[in-house]
Amino acid sequence: MKTKVFILAAMSFTMVGFAQKTEIKTADKALKGGDAMAAKTALESASGMIEGADAKVQAQYNFLRGKTYAELANGGDDTAYNEAVSSFRNVIDIEEKSGKSKYTNETNQRLAKITADLVNSAVEDNGNKKFKEAAEKLYMSYKISPKDTSYLYYAASSAVNGAHYEKALEYYNELQEVGYDGSGVVYKATNMESGEVEIMDQIQRDLMVKSGTYKDPVDEKTPSKRAEIVKNTAMIYSQLGQDEKALEAYAKARASNPDDVNLVLQEANLHYKLGDKETFKTMMAKASEMEPDNADLHYNIGVINMEQGNLEQARSSYRKALEVDPNYTNAQLNLSTTYVNEGNGLIDEMNTLGNSRSDIARYEELKKKKDDLFGEGAKILEDALKVTPDNQGVLSQLKNIYGAMGDNENFMRIKKLLGE
Repeated sequence: MKTKVFILAAMSFTMVGFAQKTEIKTADKALKGGDAMAAKTALESASGMIEGADAKVQAQYNFLRGKTYAELANGGDDTAYNEAVSSFRNVIDIEEKSGKSKYTNETNQRLAKITADLVNSAVEDNGNKKFKEAAEKLYMSYKISPKDTSYLYYAASSAVNGAHYEKALEYYNELQEVGYDGSGVVYKATNMESGEVEIMDQIQRDLMVKSGTYKDPVDEKTPSKRAEIVKNTAMIYSQLGQDEKALEAYAKARASNPDDVNLVLQEANLHYKLGDKETFKTMMAKASEMEPDNADLHYNIGVINMEQGNLEQARSSYRKALEVDPNYTNAQLNLSTTYVNEGNGLIDEMNTLGNSRSDIARYEELKKKKDDLFGEGAKILEDALKVTPDNQGVLSQLKNIYGAMGDNENFMRIKKLLGE
């Protein structure tokens, strides 16, 4: 009885092995005939029998499966890339453990081909604004070929472009973990026939120059991308509401790139968002020292000072902005507003005064001061009109000032200019 059981088990094992080989042969034949879907069906039928098979059969099965899904990916099924890569990796693992390498060399070649296909497809996806798909393909390219860390960098860039910030953050953190720098050298030469400057690898470029078909070889250094990565990491933390991590990232970025004014500005804006206006002002002042000819910096410092009631400091900043750009309309309007605001600040006291001789004297004193301030505000805008006579914002504010001053003649003049 024991012998019969043994014989039946052996027969069962033989039938399973036969079925494996039949399905694998069917898949191989279908692939050669260009029918990847038929190959996939055959391999799915064999999948349940592969786990107990020997290393040779497992390697063959995974190799055919990798080829099948690679064909499906080439046919437009982007989801097939993962399966192709997974199967080809299984081939390498199986043959490495078994000490045999029947399929390993071709598998590596096919993985390299998939990497190229993924990158090309990602470029197309980026062009079509399918940033999520592009990022995933570039990341997969990096995982296939970890030495090519630039794929990981471009995966992060695609994720940022698509506003997929959490995924971009993962990629940027991984770039920092692997110590990605991104600097290098680009080798260029001019095609003597077309006159076009072309990029090549160094060996090819040097050979083409020696052949006489290219000239003017140039070795162009590309800068490190570490600062950009840290900066983008900080921006994403801020975007995600993780402000403390963002501040840490900005501090790290500025420590390694102290001359990058954009880092100072971005950290300053984060402090402003967090309500720390004093630090914002300090950092904006630092930025303006770094770029004294940046009118926007001076203007923004003026805005914050004006919000905090520091009118003299605000005026100083607006005037610096106008020294850089005399036609900076918003600086002109805000500079005028500082005088109007100061004048308006006197009205409350004027309204509290009575009819005594001293009160009347004080009222007249305050009224003259108010009118002088309003007049100063009007003068700034009248000067602005000499350059931009049709500026509606300037005209509207000027009309309001003359109305508040009771200057009917100028009030009507400005109304006419406004077409009212």
